[in-house]
Amino acid sequence: MEGKVPFEFLDHTADIKVKVNGKTLNEIFENSVKAISQYVSGNQRIASKKGKVIEVKGTDNESLLYNFIDEILYLIDAESFIPVKATVTMRGNNLKAELYGDSTKSYNLDHIKAATYAEMIIKKVNNNWEAIFVLDV
Repeated sequence: MEGKVPFEFLDHTADIKVKVNGKTLNEIFENSVKAISQYVSGNQRIASKKGKVIEVKGTDNESLLYNFIDEILYLIDAESFIPVKATVTMRGNNLKAELYGDSTKSYNLDHIKAATYAEMIIKKVNNNWEAIFVLDV
């Protein structure tokens, strides 16, 4: 994972397609937060002044990622909180995340409508993890 970018935006016709890399499955979720915050903020630097703890459940890794992204989008839209980094702990299909970020009111952010299951995949590649997901914008 040394020197490897934690995420990249891939070409997609109408939505935002993201490929996230990590040494661990936890890092996939942590780097997903970074990717989402970078997309919605553009080049704005978001402060890491506030914290929130969330818990999410799923039936497998993909549903867990979907529910996690959905919760992040809920925080942005409904609670005016934009996370920029996370510390994730997983036990089976249960996830607990400590999120750090700021109020959305201080920034001009792009909008993401929803997470989608379209093209979503999480897999182990060699000794690292990789996830791909699409966001409906």
